[in-house]
Amino acid sequence: MRKDIHPENYRLVAFKDMSNDDIFLTKSTADTKETIEVDGVEYPLVKMEISRTSHPFYTGKSKLIDTAGRIDKFKNKYSKFKK
Repeated sequence: MRKDIHPENYRLVAFKDMSNDDIFLTKSTADTKETIEVDGVEYPLVKMEISRTSHPFYTGKSKLIDTAGRIDKFKNKYSKFKK
């Protein structure tokens, strides 16, 4: 096994799903400037658009999240090709 190729700075990080405000803790090396307090302890914060608690595959619910108007942009772009 090669030595000195794995990061040494693993620590507990809070990941927050912005679509449903779910927060979970896991070890990570992700760099972040924000922090959040969970159960009285401050952790580095990584914000996510979607996670296992909001993704339709894991929840079994068909839920459409359009945070940046991507669907409207797509429809406008391809509306000129309609017959």
